[in-house]
Amino acid sequence: MKSVNVQPYSNEHQEQVVKLISTIQQKEFHIPITVEEQPDLFSVEEFYQTGKGNFWLAIYGGRVVGTISLLDIGNDLLALRKMFVEKDYRGAPFHIASKLLDEAVGWAKEKEVQAIYLGTTPQFLAAHRFYEKNDFVRIDSIDLPKNFPVLAVDKRFYKLDTRVRTEVK
Repeated sequence: MKSVNVQPYSNEHQEQVVKLISTIQQKEFHIPITVEEQPDLFSVEEFYQTGKGNFWLAIYGGRVVGTISLLDIGNDLLALRKMFVEKDYRGAPFHIASKLLDEAVGWAKEKEVQAIYLGTTPQFLAAHRFYEKNDFVRIDSIDLPKNFPVLAVDKRFYKLDTRVRTEVK
């Protein structure tokens, strides 16, 4: 079996990233969001790869099959965004979500970030279980940092204290 390579985003993959994310959002989960409503997908380097933020890709067989990003929201805090894995590559034997999260949390620890926050939709039930299994704690929206970018589709929120979490489970 080929191996999964997790690497920082580069513009050569932009088209695949946009297609992967929009397909999962619109076709699989029927979330009413367009690519035009996500301008960050067209300026990943400027939006995510600044400060303590970054954006990673999971590449398998030369294709982008997963993404994750960390957005620097100031005060040594990050927002986890754009975590998507193509349906056929979720879970065993690939463990792409775990590899992506491990890369992102490792990066945050290197950058001495205190916490990672995220917002997600009610439909992403498997994602909720994944985050909870990996030491993210559910919080109320009032407990989010003031600079956290809440999206219209986000109704459920989590926090990870990077000083507590040791490894992907």
